[in-house]
Amino acid sequence: MQTKHILTTPTGIDLYELSNDSGMRVEVINYGARLNAIWVPTASGQTINVLAGFDSPDGFRGDNPYFNAVIGRVANRIERASFTLDGITYRLAVNDGKHHLHGGIEGFDRKLWRVVEAADGAIEMCYLSPDGEENYPGNLSVSVRYRLAEDNSISLEYRATTDRDTPVNLTNHAYFNLDGDFVSVRGHRVCIAGDSVLLSDEELIPHGEVLPVAGTIYDFRTPKAIGADLVPLDPPVVGKGGYDISYVLRAHSIDEPVATAEAEKSGVVMTVYTDRPTLQFYTGNFLEGLIGRRVYGYQSAFCMETQDYSNAVNVPEFPSIVLKAGDTYSAKTRYQFGLKR
Repeated sequence: MQTKHILTTPTGIDLYELSNDSGMRVEVINYGARLNAIWVPTASGQTINVLAGFDSPDGFRGDNPYFNAVIGRVANRIERASFTLDGITYRLAVNDGKHHLHGGIEGFDRKLWRVVEAADGAIEMCYLSPDGEENYPGNLSVSVRYRLAEDNSISLEYRATTDRDTPVNLTNHAYFNLDGDFVSVRGHRVCIAGDSVLLSDEELIPHGEVLPVAGTIYDFRTPKAIGADLVPLDPPVVGKGGYDISYVLRAHSIDEPVATAEAEKSGVVMTVYTDRPTLQFYTGNFLEGLIGRRVYGYQSAFCMETQDYSNAVNVPEFPSIVLKAGDTYSAKTRYQFGLKR
């Protein structure tokens, strides 16, 4: 297992590469603690990059839909950009219609993280979010550790502590296309171990109700193509016609798979493990002509964001995401790559 520093860009972004003896390579940058690329071996002996991104790490500084970044303090949406904690109402940045999305205007995805360790196929980065940043309470110290294993899995381990009670819900917003061509993911076969989804309104805000997936288009309990139950939109309508919904996962341990995705052409299979209770499944419905390593179009990539309940700060029925002062937040997710049998 190896970790090496590849380069520092003109804007100060550091690029590292993790590699194993199986030929898998994972690139990580300290801007947004992002995954830059994941190079996966295929049956032909070649490797393909299954992550969206840019030719240079500096490209992530421009507009992009949170490509492969650590999201915080709170992933997903907070209704009307406000919540009440310990009798105080906090007004957050409004950056998604009337709501707060993915930590705000300058969330963790827009911060330069400090590398604290880089060795033996792993890298750890940390960031101190000061009290009042994006109007969240408390000084929050957060870290993420990426580790590549010989079984071609990449693990993400998050930790956070705070000196005041504050909501915390971290995830990674990786955009995958397991064929590596980023043409369409509608042919990818997906399985999700969730019997229900969080019902959301038209602005993608959940309010506490759940919907059993049986008999609906959301049923991925057995593998099916992403596009199997979607009505084709011709021409495509940005934001419509796909999936962008949170699955309530069955009770599971970190060693039990919660989701799989299988490429249509390359034969690459991705298996997801996590200790989080929900998984946001998103099929790139808002991608439209974004120029990166290539032009990323509508539904050319998908996301499986492991996290806690969305909008939990405003829904008493959901498990709390408030990290108490003096306590430690901990979360783990692992993406394992292999080939179709």
